[in-house]
Amino acid sequence: MRQDRTAMLYFDPPVFDHYLDCAYAALAGNEVVGRGFAIPFAFGIEGRRTLPDAGWDEVIRWGHEDRLLGRQPTTMSALEIALLPKARVPGSSLAMLAALKDGARAKGFAELYAPVRPNQKHLVPRTPMRAYLDQRREDGQLADSWLRTHIRIGGEIVKIAPCSMTIVGTLAEWSQWTGVTFDRSGEIGIPCALVPVLASVAHDHAAYVEPNVWIRHPL
Repeated sequence: MRQDRTAMLYFDPPVFDHYLDCAYAALAGNEVVGRGFAIPFAFGIEGRRTLPDAGWDEVIRWGHEDRLLGRQPTTMSALEIALLPKARVPGSSLAMLAALKDGARAKGFAELYAPVRPNQKHLVPRTPMRAYLDQRREDGQLADSWLRTHIRIGGEIVKIAPCSMTIVGTLAEWSQWTGVTFDRSGEIGIPCALVPVLASVAHDHAAYVEPNVWIRHPL
């Protein structure tokens, strides 16, 4: 997902050095088996009264702009929680989420936001996110396990971010990134993507526009 150009505003050195106090590592002995990232930003100011439809991309741009202007942040957004397969045991993702919440609380913020990628959405890439959120288990809880985790510890769904992460590239680049052949126009499915990639042979380009779900965690 680092082919998203916006990621450079956070992860590229030396910019990332400014966010080291928002980066967390999960350790098993001396081995790093997981990581979590977040970004502080100013919210509730002019032009930022609601969470952005552009989710992950926009909150990185907001945080980057605030840092350059010296604007005081008022809250924080999670950006990523990732665990190695061997570390994906019950409680691991909750521990990472708790670390991000503790970090936001230590900075004096009243909440932690997160543009969440639902875990099982990639299994139904052509299902609209709104319809996906309507899916429930027999007990009435959300069908998606990662969304359930957020809700179970007090998170609340605020809105859908329909264009949270946008990645564009030539057809050759997309083939290199994914191992999938991009030799026709139209929607092309790729492994683990939440929605299909839209390709155009005539323009030799393809675009991936991923929806996420904004969740607010009161602290």
